[in-house]
This record gives sequence, C-alpha cells and structure tokens, in this order.
Amino acid sequence: MAEQAKKPSIFSRIGKFFRDLKSETKKIVWPTRKQVINNTLVVIVAVIVIGAFIWGLDELFGWIRSLIIGLA
Repeated sequence: MAEQAKKPSIFSRIGKFFRDLKSETKKIVWPTRKQVINNTLVVIVAVIVIGAFIWGLDELFGWIRSLIIGLA
C-alpha cells in the first residue's frame, strides 16, 4: 500500500482559509457612485419597458379572448 499524505490539521486549514479570504477581499474593485447610479437607471428603464410590453400583451390577449367569447 502506498503511504497516504498526512492531512493538515483543522486549525491550519481554517487559518489558511482566512488568509486566502483576506487576500481575495483585497482584489475587490468597487464601482464608483456614477456607475451605480447609471446601472440603477438602466435597470429601472428596463423594468418599465418590459412591464409595458407585458401589459400590452395582456391587453391584446384579453381583447382577443373577449372576441372569441363574444362569438360563441
């Protein structure tokens, strides 16, 4: 049987996790205030446009349904 490599202790693994976490946290690049405002406005406009489109389809399908029911 081949020798198995000894696994590091739980405390050394936890320590390594937090060291890695700290180094990854330093790599974060936060958006500027202008970017956040711009992205927020894009999302709001997209929600309004898609909402209007869905509302329009709902009205169209409701009108078609009322035509079909009126013919029956």
